[in-house]
Amino acid sequence: QVYLVESGGGSVQAGDSLRLTCAASGRSYDRNVMAWFRQAPGKERTSVAVIGRSGNQTSYSDSVKGRFTISRDHAKNTMSLQMNNLTPEDTAVYYCAAKKSTSDKFYDYWGRGTQVTVSS
Repeated sequence: QVYLVESGGGSVQAGDSLRLTCAASGRSYDRNVMAWFRQAPGKERTSVAVIGRSGNQTSYSDSVKGRFTISRDHAKNTMSLQMNNLTPEDTAVYYCAAKKSTSDKFYDYWGRGTQVTVSS
């Protein structure tokens, strides 16, 4: 079992920055691949950024590429999302997710989410 807890959300102005953190516990091999998703009101949950176990393999959605940076710290069992130059379109609940392998289609473990609100 893996437990994920997000923190760092809040209300900011357009152009500001936020850093989200996901604290993880449980079997480490069940969270080799971790990701941030977000869900805006009335919209589907979508992937924002993904990171492999080594931290060297990362990918981003086109909407956040160049503004967001995903990272992980195995010593602290955390994953982070540095979000810069935020826009109102980034307003959403942000979720941390984990799965064992890149070959797994679905993420097995999810946090409860943290709200990010960006006003213009």
